[in-house]
Amino acid sequence: MHAAALIRSAAAEPCRPWPRHIVGEADWATLARALDGDPLILLALWADTTHIHALFLDENGRRSGMAVLPVSTAVEHDAYPALSASRPEAAWYERMIQDLWGHVADGAADLRPWLDHGHWPVVRPLSPRPMPPEQPADRPEFNLPVGPGMMHVPIGPIWGLAEEAAHLRLAVEGNRIVRAESRLGYAHKGTLALMRGKSPRAAARFAARLSADATVAHSMAFAQATEAALDVTVPDRTIVLRAAMAEIERIAGHLGDLAEQARLAGADGIHARFGVLREALLRATEVAFGHRMMMDCVVPGGVVADITTEGRQALLRAAGRLATDLPGLRQAHEGSALAARLGGIGTVRPGWASRFSAGGVVGRAAGRAFDARDFMPLYDEVGFWRSAGGAGDAGARAAIRLAEIGESLRLLGMFLERLPQGAVSVALPATSGEGIGCAESIRGDVWHWLRLDHGQIASVFPRDPGWALWPLCESVLRGESAEDVALIRCSLGLPGSGMDL
Repeated sequence: MHAAALIRSAAAEPCRPWPRHIVGEADWATLARALDGDPLILLALWADTTHIHALFLDENGRRSGMAVLPVSTAVEHDAYPALSASRPEAAWYERMIQDLWGHVADGAADLRPWLDHGHWPVVRPLSPRPMPPEQPADRPEFNLPVGPGMMHVPIGPIWGLAEEAAHLRLAVEGNRIVRAESRLGYAHKGTLALMRGKSPRAAARFAARLSADATVAHSMAFAQATEAALDVTVPDRTIVLRAAMAEIERIAGHLGDLAEQARLAGADGIHARFGVLREALLRATEVAFGHRMMMDCVVPGGVVADITTEGRQALLRAAGRLATDLPGLRQAHEGSALAARLGGIGTVRPGWASRFSAGGVVGRAAGRAFDARDFMPLYDEVGFWRSAGGAGDAGARAAIRLAEIGESLRLLGMFLERLPQGAVSVALPATSGEGIGCAESIRGDVWHWLRLDHGQIASVFPRDPGWALWPLCESVLRGESAEDVALIRCSLGLPGSGMDL
């Protein structure tokens, strides 16, 4: 039986908009084996005190409304059958589950600590009985090959710039990377514990701070999960305002990534032009929403405040200026040495994007056209266009970013011109329920799941695109020149904070 059919045949618990299926331990083990070679995409794997949960995407059934498949199994004696034996991308999730809840993946490909670097006052903090650590902290371990003429090159976790803490270690032979391995968790925030027991409105600030350049996307996904769990419908004006914020965040993020790539490649003129346009957009955003990054603007039930009249005009002016300058910027980018520098490096090979569930620019530049905006009826109404396809290298990703800026400008103008009248928020009932929400960030698809007990969060998990992009980066770097690591990292847009939880 195919993995998707096995999940759909199981009994389901109420969860909106996609029912969560429940399988026994034996069926979970069967599912783990069935995943070997199956096209079903693993989006996320997490736990609570009694169950293991997985979120799958069946891209073949996406248009039928049966695409997203949540499935769970009860944990017996703090252990469960591992998925990483057939899906190596599950290994990081399994390590995170072991660190936070103490559930061990039986037959796992890797059981080294992930978030727990040995400095926590207790181990397994989300388990029913957290305990003090039994031994002192060990230094992080890396499984890199050794041999004559091979060097290990550590990069990070402190990069010397305003970047998220992450450790990338390379095994290098000559100037070629033989293998790369990464480690995160240096900025662990205790987000899941902080959100538990709070109302969704109180917990929204933690979702907004998972990743600074995706604060709108995470806030939207969390709000949608809450609204689905409570079966609440938000006003039409709220939906359009959220979409406008998401497009602003996308434009600003792409401009920032393109500026940083230009800086790393020595194209100072292009770097400055992208930076100036991004700054103008962020200043207009502050006038419109009261915050440059729109942090805490999207909350469960709506948005905190309506857009101001002068803010709307400021955004339209900034967007108009950017639209005017974009053709010249694209021409300068594609006609300079920068385009040649990006071409052929950091290539995502065919099939890798689906294998690692990489979406966003990285996935679309490698031919995977998935976009979480497909799940939002508003985007069907406006007929949004997405770029997809290319060589899968850093040059293709830059071209996708430039194309997406143009499309996001079109959508933003449409949203601001056609804002429906009405309220911008609704009250939330203090009831129980379970829901899933998603949004498209500049790095890819963001997913949030939560379960509410009489209006308070009983369990929650946010899936950041970094869970897909960092393992993909390790594969992409093999065979590349060590001199290109910084450019490849920037091109892939690797986020770290959203995974540190």
